[in-house]
Amino acid sequence: MSYRRTAFGAAASLLLGCMWSVYTAAQQYPARPVRLIVASSPGSGVDTVGRIVGQRIGDVIGAQVFVDNRPGGGGSIGVQAVAKSAPDGHTLLMVAPSFTINASLMRPPPYNVVRDFTPVGRATTGQYIIIVHPSLPVASVKELIAFAKSRPGQLNFGSGGNGNSTHLAGEYFKSLAKIDLTHVPYKGSGPAVIELIAGQIHLMFANITAGLPQVKAGRLRGLATSGDKRSHAAPDIPTVAESGIPAYVVTSWFGILAPARTPQEIVGKLSGALHTAMRSKDLLEKLAGEGAEPAPSAPAEFGRLIVSEVETWAKVIKAAGLQ
Repeated sequence: MSYRRTAFGAAASLLLGCMWSVYTAAQQYPARPVRLIVASSPGSGVDTVGRIVGQRIGDVIGAQVFVDNRPGGGGSIGVQAVAKSAPDGHTLLMVAPSFTINASLMRPPPYNVVRDFTPVGRATTGQYIIIVHPSLPVASVKELIAFAKSRPGQLNFGSGGNGNSTHLAGEYFKSLAKIDLTHVPYKGSGPAVIELIAGQIHLMFANITAGLPQVKAGRLRGLATSGDKRSHAAPDIPTVAESGIPAYVVTSWFGILAPARTPQEIVGKLSGALHTAMRSKDLLEKLAGEGAEPAPSAPAEFGRLIVSEVETWAKVIKAAGLQ
């Protein structure tokens, strides 16, 4: 009996010690600068939004939030870096739909979207935009489809990499339009947009935050956006749905994840900071200029969105025969 009491007491002390350690860590958070990993190159949509939102979150929590770009491996390099980081809230991940796409595209998947991460919250929603080089003699989706059908396989579209959401957005368009386009993957959407401006590729299904500034600058031509309604940032550009392919509605989103087992007290602080940051007038103006719409969500809601997106993109990947 004495041994059992001693063992019980030791176990209770250990549990209380762990609880106190977690509580203390949460109270002292953040203890140093916070690293926000972006699994893409500078200039991509997720990078742009990550820098805008990360800076404001840092202002709220009283610590520097700096973006650490980790492109490569279809995004898996940066994602795995966060999955293996200490769950103390000082290493976070800015994610886009590509995060959920890789769960079905890669065999075996390099991470588990539910088991390896703790949702902090969605930050924004947005659309994709079909952008073409000015030399391409098309000014609408209908003209693009007709031109592509007259030259099967001769037009190429760039993306942020195999399995990137900009890749799948193009594959989905191909399947609905019944055209043959050649896919050219890059190590991030930023390099792909640069190559499109240089005329090395013909078109791209870019995240609107990466593509719209180039359209406004006159470097590229915007044919259509991918939402169920026109983007508030580009009201003069029609949607693909109203341009002849009503089934083509593809939305984008950006959100923040922490490593699994991050204390809920820290997740709560970050979630609260995200919601506060998204009410900043300066932030809203910057996001509006990039075509992103603020849509902060609670951690649980963001977790449900991720699971739903995995199921949605799995169907697209299967239909396209991708691997």
